[in-house]
Amino acid sequence: MNKNISRKISDICLYILIYLCATLSVVLLAGIIVYVLMKGINSVNLSFLTSVTSVLKGTVGIAGNIVNTLLIIILTMIIATPIGVGAAIYLNEYAKPGKLVSLIEFATETLSGIPSIIFGLFGMMFFGQTLGFGYSLITGALTLILMVLPLITRNTQEALKTVPDSYRHGAIGLGAGKWYMIRTILLPSSMPGIITGVILAIGRIVGESAALLFTAGSAKTLPKTLAGFFPKIFQSGGTMTVQLYLSATSEGDFDTAFGIAVVLLILVFAINLGTKKLAAKFDVTRKQ
Repeated sequence: MNKNISRKISDICLYILIYLCATLSVVLLAGIIVYVLMKGINSVNLSFLTSVTSVLKGTVGIAGNIVNTLLIIILTMIIATPIGVGAAIYLNEYAKPGKLVSLIEFATETLSGIPSIIFGLFGMMFFGQTLGFGYSLITGALTLILMVLPLITRNTQEALKTVPDSYRHGAIGLGAGKWYMIRTILLPSSMPGIITGVILAIGRIVGESAALLFTAGSAKTLPKTLAGFFPKIFQSGGTMTVQLYLSATSEGDFDTAFGIAVVLLILVFAINLGTKKLAAKFDVTRKQ
């Protein structure tokens, strides 16, 4: 009887602790959002989002930084996603457990723990100077690929592991080839997890500043024509987080810094909302 009472008390205490931790997380998030909105919402307007900062014209805007951020995301994900997903498929479905697999997994885990400033230093020296790309968006994108590859690979691996082995055995038993089985059974079934990994990688790209300061630079100009977007990837370009850092430190312009923070918060919320809807759309197991 005493054991049952003590067990109930410990369960109640554990539930209270869990709810307190959950409440603290929500309160912290709400506090950050409210504080940033109060400080920066007045700076955000149509001119702020569609113009470029110019002393001569007397304008303050982040249009160039928004374009640079989108270009960095597109360049990075176009290369990192197929490589990361492909590496996960190889490790999970083709490779036999052994030293090579252990070495690759150790390398990905080590890469995910390296500080971003070191990636930036490496990217500046190798991609920027050795390969001759200099301070440019392509240098920043190539550096970020190294940063997000472990994230995409590990998330894809875990997503593939959640697919029941009966799916594999059933497809092979019906005469399907291995690649056909992976393409038509495993990837659709694990798509929610893969999408989550990709979106987390995009979130890291959006929030990165240290590595990009060394590689992509801080220019915030807009291309004059649509044809100028391609050459822009070989030119210097500062993302929104880089501009936020520069506005808050070098320039001391906290109004612009908090305005950029508001835009970043909205972007992150949009990404998370899109992730949930996209993952639910591809969730085959839930529909079944």
